[in-house]
Amino acid sequence: MTQLPEGYSYGPWHDGPDPLAPPADLREALDEIGRDVLEGASPRSALEELLRRGTGQTAGLDELTRRLWQRRSEIRRRHRLDGTLEEVQRLLREAVEAERRELFPDPDDEARFREAQLDALPPGTAAAVRELTEYDWRSDEARGKYAQIRDLLGREMLDARFEGMKQAMENAGPQDVERINQMLGDLNALLAAHAEGAADIGERFAEFMRQHGEFFPEHPQNVDELIDVLAARSAAAQRMLNSMSEEQRAELAELAQQAFGDPRLAPQLSALDAQLRALRPGEDWTSSERFRGQDPLGLGEGAQAMSDLAELDALAEQLGQSYPGARLEDIDLEALEAQLGLEAGVDARRLAELERELRRQGLFERAADGTLRLSPKALRRLGETALADVVSALRGKTGDRETESAGAAGEPTGASREWRFGDMQPWDVPRTVRNAVLRSAATGSRAVRLDVEDVEVVETEHRSRAAVALLVDTSWSMVQEGRWLPMKRTALALHQLISTRFRSDALQLITFGRYATPVELPELAGLEGTWEQGTNAHHALLLAGRHLRRHPDAQPVVLMVTDGEPTAHLEPDGAAEFAYPPEPRTLHKTLSEVDRLAKLGAAITVFRLGDDPRLAAFVDLIARRSGGRVVAPDLDGLGAAVVGDYLRTRRR
Repeated sequence: MTQLPEGYSYGPWHDGPDPLAPPADLREALDEIGRDVLEGASPRSALEELLRRGTGQTAGLDELTRRLWQRRSEIRRRHRLDGTLEEVQRLLREAVEAERRELFPDPDDEARFREAQLDALPPGTAAAVRELTEYDWRSDEARGKYAQIRDLLGREMLDARFEGMKQAMENAGPQDVERINQMLGDLNALLAAHAEGAADIGERFAEFMRQHGEFFPEHPQNVDELIDVLAARSAAAQRMLNSMSEEQRAELAELAQQAFGDPRLAPQLSALDAQLRALRPGEDWTSSERFRGQDPLGLGEGAQAMSDLAELDALAEQLGQSYPGARLEDIDLEALEAQLGLEAGVDARRLAELERELRRQGLFERAADGTLRLSPKALRRLGETALADVVSALRGKTGDRETESAGAAGEPTGASREWRFGDMQPWDVPRTVRNAVLRSAATGSRAVRLDVEDVEVVETEHRSRAAVALLVDTSWSMVQEGRWLPMKRTALALHQLISTRFRSDALQLITFGRYATPVELPELAGLEGTWEQGTNAHHALLLAGRHLRRHPDAQPVVLMVTDGEPTAHLEPDGAAEFAYPPEPRTLHKTLSEVDRLAKLGAAITVFRLGDDPRLAAFVDLIARRSGGRVVAPDLDGLGAAVVGDYLRTRRR
């Protein structure tokens, strides 16, 4: 019998992304990026905006940054940094009071002399502690309180520079203090050798860690890592001192001489700070913070608070992604989880995965000029979404539907039906034979014979080829009135419909402002709104006529989306002439192009955006002269109106 191996353990997954986590929702992300791009944002800025905003299930960088600043504000608003001084003052007060209680019943002169000594103590806490250094305590309680002061000072000073030392040195005896002094001496010697470039620094570091590794839970692997750890903590301790008042700093400097009752500790720590500052000048040694809370912090806790604030600042910079070459992989996830919790780490991982997948799956590409733009794959996805919205809108409307009719020139729809007299469609042979077999089996006949009732024919539909010109107004008013995005989504939907359902149709997208220009879909999608006076419908209709003439065998379809009457026309030398109100010459040249298109058989459909009476009158004139019509949709219905009219026109 096979034995299962022992020693299995279960725990959180830390080796890269969670293999069981749901994949990033690229479709939702691409829709949001596409919306921003269509509104005029660059693909890069649209991606950055998505990451800042987040998705429906994932907090964005802005929300994570807000939580960081809230956490930072809470630390500064809740705490103050005089906890060690306050604790020393309390112990000193209790020690003096206990000594007075011990002396009060004693009637001799020595007791009165001691009381006089206590009465004459200096007002400053540090001076009073120093004054009592040689005092012979009568009270055991008072002696214990004074010993606690020295012990507290030693542990706090060490904890400010070595994380966790306050707890490790609790109830420290003379031997423990001697070990600390030995470690500090060896550490200063090691850093001095490193600064001098000693060749055997690796061996010295290994020997140092062998002797004193218990004091460094971070487990540095070399002397540089050791310096990094110590310098970060020492700089935090210095920033804490910078945040205190001058009086508080002076008190602490004087109290430092009483740490553990050993005068060697303070000079050793001062030498260590000086070496670390020289070795890591890039650390922040000069800044300060303003704490205004009521919760007092000791030296070690204050240094940790300053470290937390520095870590929060670094995380905010990483989340800001404002430095060159910034990537979401730069975020320190362990630090983020330590400050904001596991959920924040999960959100950051999801955002990084989303960014990575969007880049990996080729949804962006470089244009010829080096700029980033949406790839054809991404545009197809946006077109699918836009067309789906249009189809959803069309389903709620009544009107003509595409008819199915027989004819050899038709295109199969995928369905079949029984043959009727006069049908010219091809037979659906498999279904015809199946019908004959089933009918013969039902009658008990072993021979299979075809009967006219068995015949099924393939359903087809007539589809003529069309040459489609979609003319979209790109003058500034389209941007100003919020019509920019609906216009682009309309073009995307029509392009997607033609490229998937009516592939033989020839679509030409034409934009017109001061001038008209034929554009490809990627150019239109990335087009930014610019301040430009002029609505040159004349030039746009001229280009539409050229497109229709290139496809003389196709049914002409001209669709125009505009929100302004013509205010510009093209002169023979190619220059655009602008005038507002429109000059008669501009209107005449525009209507001349309408007449030329009508001779080609093109009935122009104008989609009028806005309620300007002059525009309404002019587009009505265009419709009458070309045999077309005017549609005045709202912005949400623009796509459905254009696509629906295209289908109606090509059926006609």
